[in-house]
Amino acid sequence: MYDAYQAYADFIDPVRTAAASNERILSLFGTMQFVSPLRCWQAYHEVVSLAGFTHKRPDYGIGDITTEAGETTPVVETPVTSTPFCTLQRFSRAGASGDPRVLLVAPMSGHFATLLRGTIRTLLRDHEVYVTDWRNPRDIPLDQGSFAFEDFVQHIIDFLKFMGPQSHLVAVCQPTVPALVAVALMAQEQDPDQPASLTLMAGPIDARVSPTKVNEFATSKPIEWFREKMISTVPRGLPGAGRRVYPGFVQLAAFMSMNIDRHRKAFADLFEHRVKGDDAKADQIRTFYEEYFAIMDLDADFYLHTIETVFQKFALPEGNLTFKGRKVEPRAIKKTFLLTVEGEKDDICAIGQTLAAQDICGGLRPYMKSHHMQAGVGHYGVFNGKRWDSQIYPVVREHIRCSI
Repeated sequence: MYDAYQAYADFIDPVRTAAASNERILSLFGTMQFVSPLRCWQAYHEVVSLAGFTHKRPDYGIGDITTEAGETTPVVETPVTSTPFCTLQRFSRAGASGDPRVLLVAPMSGHFATLLRGTIRTLLRDHEVYVTDWRNPRDIPLDQGSFAFEDFVQHIIDFLKFMGPQSHLVAVCQPTVPALVAVALMAQEQDPDQPASLTLMAGPIDARVSPTKVNEFATSKPIEWFREKMISTVPRGLPGAGRRVYPGFVQLAAFMSMNIDRHRKAFADLFEHRVKGDDAKADQIRTFYEEYFAIMDLDADFYLHTIETVFQKFALPEGNLTFKGRKVEPRAIKKTFLLTVEGEKDDICAIGQTLAAQDICGGLRPYMKSHHMQAGVGHYGVFNGKRWDSQIYPVVREHIRCSI
């Protein structure tokens, strides 16, 4: 499957896309007499160049931020430690000192950590931000070993210990589960580097609650089906040749198929805005898809273990999750303040799935647990956009401040 995709992407797709787009664009000239043909052709080439996947991480592009006081402050980006599968990337405001240290755990779910660019920008107003910058498995040589769910958890623990005591942990979407597991394990060990606070945002802590289409698909087939149908091998010629992966293009195609009409309309809107000279709206659409179409694979072991453990066996809420043979006990968490955040219109992780962490962490005193449900936002809006920036972030900031 992967060989076929790569051949298609390398040779056939650009030709077919250009030919189909050219036919459609030329047909528009008859109805757009008032528009410069040059602008039409510019918009056409933009759409064609955008309509394709890339497997390289985009730049974060966070050269500076604007504070709430309206001041522009330079941002310093530094890789501070790394493994074959991840680089811990630090972002800090130039000249700032003493800001709370936040480990932002990015999803390993088909996109790069740069998807959290807006999240990082906002957090930087008041924090020093460390980000798990996951590497694309198709770029990791096979001799570096595999990467499973337990490896994800271990990365979080190791990075928290690297950052030191009184750090803060924020996990978005899929990594909310390994983040909670990591904190539980550190609590069980009475580790002095347990984070002061834990923020879980729009994640499947208990996927039994109000199942979405994503949850239903995960339970509709046995794990053997996922192993046989969804796993492929990185083709020859790539650094990770021979590695078994869940290809990013498969996941993105699946997500796009759920809202295909919306994506079609977005590309039509991009063309129309660009032709009419409404560049601000066109740029907004282009920026989104440049990030959305930058895809990464998932190591097969991690993907299959996550499907089976989180979405089929519900091991964490059932109390059956183990780590390297040891039972995970979230009730052991007693020193880490907990905040859960959900979006009212989230069609990926339904309301109640993240909130379930409040009951699972039964060892925390009530005043150490809080929840925020944001009205009017979907999955992406929980951690990006205007409402994240103006309504959700103040809650997260206050949560971190109160735990210090």
